Amino acid sequence: MTLTPRSVLRITGTDADKFLQDLVTNDVAQDGLVYTALLSPKGKYLFDFFLLKDADEWLLDVAQPRAAALAQRLTMYRLRADVQIEATELQVAVGLGDSPDGAYADPRHSALGWRQFVDAAPKDSTDWDALRVAHTIPEADIELIADDSYILEAGFERLNGVDFKKGCYVGQEITARMKHKTELRKGLARVSIDGVVPVGTEILAKGKSVGQIYTQSGNQAIAYLRFDRATGEMTANDIAVKRID
Repeated sequence: MTLTPRSVLRITGTDADKFLQDLVTNDVAQDGLVYTALLSPKGKYLFDFFLLKDADEWLLDVAQPRAAALAQRLTMYRLRADVQIEATELQVAVGLGDSPDGAYADPRHSALGWRQFVDAAPKDSTDWDALRVAHTIPEADIELIADDSYILEAGFERLNGVDFKKGCYVGQEITARMKHKTELRKGLARVSIDGVVPVGTEILAKGKSVGQIYTQSGNQAIAYLRFDRATGEMTANDIAVKRID
């Protein structure tokens, strides 16, 4: 299956670097693409996206259905800062194998290939769902649920999407507390499943809810699990489910 269509926002202004650094979960002062998220003040996921510094401007690559809401949220935080946020006509090309000139490695996982900002993206036939399931890569509006998901439960540390040394950002206190003071009891994991069920189907073990099934590919899926209960025999719509990792 293909990826969710992407939109590209442009962020400019003399305060743009500091504006982004103070908002998002990752350190934006890195070379290449930066994968990051914007959280609510309560530390819950709102948006995930890629950032690229290009000369005096930033390009922001976000899932198309979330782009308008993200631009509105960023505008809310702008206040009196010299920051301009605008939509562009740029598209995002993605692929595997050798990357073309001007492309950047996807920072989440080496198996996800490269991304490039272009005027017109070629059609792509890669089965991205299979790759996402194989490496437990969450997707906006599927595994990543606005105002509900926590990024550490979604694997953002493993996906190079959060920096614990960069200082404050929106939702930082709760994220840091989850990292340093608690053991994650819930989160995304890969499971095997002997059939097809709708996204969000409840997983049961011994008659109790232990999680939900999300993206499926073949006989495997990404699931959100309560780890202490997700053991032994499990089912989703009476179909057998087993945790792989």
